[in-house]
Amino acid sequence: QVQLLESGGGLTQAGGSLRLSCVHSGRSLPYAVGWFRQAPGKEREFVAALTWRDRRAYYADFVEGRFTISRDLGKAIVALQMNNLKSEDTAVYYCAATTIGLTKLAADYGDWGQGTQVTVSS
Repeated sequence: QVQLLESGGGLTQAGGSLRLSCVHSGRSLPYAVGWFRQAPGKEREFVAALTWRDRRAYYADFVEGRFTISRDLGKAIVALQMNNLKSEDTAVYYCAATTIGLTKLAADYGDWGQGTQVTVSS
């Protein structure tokens, strides 16, 4: 059974930075780990994903170079470094794992964390 645990959310001002972490545990390794977010009244949207073995990254267009997804070699932690945050980045951020491929579709991810709140004040 796969478990994902997010941490690192919080409150920051516009232009600030936050670093989210996702700890993956379980007997099976994913093909990729992704970050998604959901703001109040909006659908869940893709933010970034990273393949587990060769660490290829895939970003949503709105990231615009502000976020970096990474995994330290040998560690089961996928981080999302978020810089130059904007008020519209306010959302609950979820970590998810997939065995399908490097994909932005939420339906392709079978395992999800509980989420961590990110609030950016303007």
